[in-house]
Amino acid sequence: MMADELLQDKSEEELWALFKESRDPKIRDIFVKQYAPLVKYVAGKVAMGMPHNVEFDDLVGFGVFGLFDAIKKFDPDKHVKFKTYAVTRIRGAIFDELRSIDWVPRSVRQKTREIEDTIHRLESSLGRSASDLELANEMRMTTKEFQKTMMKISGTSILSLNDVWYTGDDNDKVSIVDSIESPSSLNPDIIVEKDEIKRVIIQAITELPEKEKKVLVLYYYEDLTLKEIGKILEVTESRISQLHTKAIMRLRSKLTNIKKGIF
Repeated sequence: MMADELLQDKSEEELWALFKESRDPKIRDIFVKQYAPLVKYVAGKVAMGMPHNVEFDDLVGFGVFGLFDAIKKFDPDKHVKFKTYAVTRIRGAIFDELRSIDWVPRSVRQKTREIEDTIHRLESSLGRSASDLELANEMRMTTKEFQKTMMKISGTSILSLNDVWYTGDDNDKVSIVDSIESPSSLNPDIIVEKDEIKRVIIQAITELPEKEKKVLVLYYYEDLTLKEIGKILEVTESRISQLHTKAIMRLRSKLTNIKKGIF
């Protein structure tokens, strides 16, 4: 074990090199303390898309496991910023835990699946993105009923976006959201053998209607809230929430079928 005073004088780069070699818990604790605010930041982003019954403190607790995992698995020799790597791990840990406690009501999950199936069926037939009116007609609803349903399920859409594909590289994984956060390219250390995954995710994003694509990029890449995006696009926050949910459903509809073809 190293003396605390010696550790305080080390740069972060030096600490990572030492930690990789020694696995000293004192160095790990320095990283945990330094990056604890990052857990709260990621939890706050996730909380914005969640129903009120999901507690912020619980999300932070789930995220801490991701931070520990990130510190344990981070390889400084790969020349990736730890913050970039940790965000993916923290968010993944939060969503893994949310899945395990199965917080989405069955009725909401069923309705989400029904809409996704309708989007896939209709857009495959049309060869283009379907409008709200077309989707509502297909589901035998009024446009108002359809939009109300979209609002009801919007809290679950963030979770859907974090569905992951394993890449075969030491169980590292990539999610749709990773592609949006780096729309031009994905971190090469995240994807090693599965360039095809990167290609189809980015292609699916580019094929979205312009407004929906803009909402995703502003939310995940520019880090704006739904309210801030609403001001930019001059529509209500609830309308942005609907656009966000539809964009994710279209992506999942496209990618589910492509995914079957890849694996």
